[in-house]
Amino acid sequence: MLHLSRLTSLALTIALVIGAPMAFADQTAPSATAATTKAPLPLDELRTFAEVMDRIKAAYVEPVDDKTLLENAIKGMLSNLDPHSAYLGPEDFAELQESTSGEFGGLGIEVGAEDGIIKVVSPIDDTPASKAGIQAGDLIVKINGQPTRGQTMTEAVDKMRGKVGQKITLTLVRDGGSPFDVTLTRATIVVKSVKSQLLESGYGYIRITQFQVKTGDEVAKALAKLRKDNGKKLNGIVLDLRNNPGGVLQSAVEVVDHFITKGLIVYTKGRIANSELRFSATGKDLSENVPLAVLINGGSASASEIVAGALQDQKRGVLMGTTSFGKGSVQTVLPLNNERALKITTALYYTPNGRSIQAQGIVPDIEVRRAKITNESDNEYFKEADLQGHLGNGNGGADQPSGSGPKAKPMPQDDDYQLAQALSLLKGLSITRSR
Repeated sequence: MLHLSRLTSLALTIALVIGAPMAFADQTAPSATAATTKAPLPLDELRTFAEVMDRIKAAYVEPVDDKTLLENAIKGMLSNLDPHSAYLGPEDFAELQESTSGEFGGLGIEVGAEDGIIKVVSPIDDTPASKAGIQAGDLIVKINGQPTRGQTMTEAVDKMRGKVGQKITLTLVRDGGSPFDVTLTRATIVVKSVKSQLLESGYGYIRITQFQVKTGDEVAKALAKLRKDNGKKLNGIVLDLRNNPGGVLQSAVEVVDHFITKGLIVYTKGRIANSELRFSATGKDLSENVPLAVLINGGSASASEIVAGALQDQKRGVLMGTTSFGKGSVQTVLPLNNERALKITTALYYTPNGRSIQAQGIVPDIEVRRAKITNESDNEYFKEADLQGHLGNGNGGADQPSGSGPKAKPMPQDDDYQLAQALSLLKGLSITRSR
């Protein structure tokens, strides 16, 4: 899959059953059938549909078979419901299953549609798209020179898909500026869901690139490794959800469960009974309740908004960055009997305090916009220890003349302003808590 999922954007590709990559039809189909039997079939509209098919077959400039017409009708039926519902052919269905396992072919971007134009929701770390500098919010106005305006999401994504190793040129518009071209080479995308490291002694960093089936387990392992590498209890953790397009709902729930001891995490509400679910903490809190800063931005969507919203409502962490994407709907995959499936929106999800994020997003507690960091050397300053004949330290400490400090190893926060601000906040909290 491109991650450019042909399935439009941002699958909250849900696992409503623990360990399963998707919510399957057997859970919802009976209730949906019961609902539809209450109303009689719209016979006039069905007659019109049959008449349109006949007219197309008789008068269209080229012959069209019944199978093609019916498949296109089904696609149109789903695509006009909302941007995230879709009819999945065999190839689409297989790609969706691949995406939740973490390996697929493509460019490494999640896309959505805005006013008829394809828009980048988020690039995925360490993929051709992120390496080429594509950013969340970029508009894709041309694909290999062909305008995207007027194309459906599926048509545009089909053009962006292709064999691994082939090149593709996207024409982008960023922040209302002039169009520019980016040429990428399609690749096999292997997404590492969780990355972690110590930013400095006492402060851990966990980045979740997207929510896959095993993300919850991977975060648990990351927390254990950070504690081990630090040698003692951490003073703070930065949880980075920026440009995370979402993924498996159950994994998002598991991640929140690693950071809180009790309380509601998320609940969903829809028309059918099986779409109303509630997820609460199990009391594990593998983070040991250390101070937590959570980074979000406009590329944080779906499952990452569930995590951010839950931690914010439970007052477990400080949210920093910019307002998230605002996808608060749940999609369920309903397999059909011919290797096809429907991906259909069945519910909206709500944070513990009852907030719907749909079309609004999560607003951070502290807004921190992206900025470039320019480091200036402190060596230009002349210090007391540089003066000839200076007095020694009264307590026997070693002199510290200018330029005497050790050269620091390059770290992620050195050129990431938002991350640097999150780390500074955690250090401040650690100082005040220890007094």
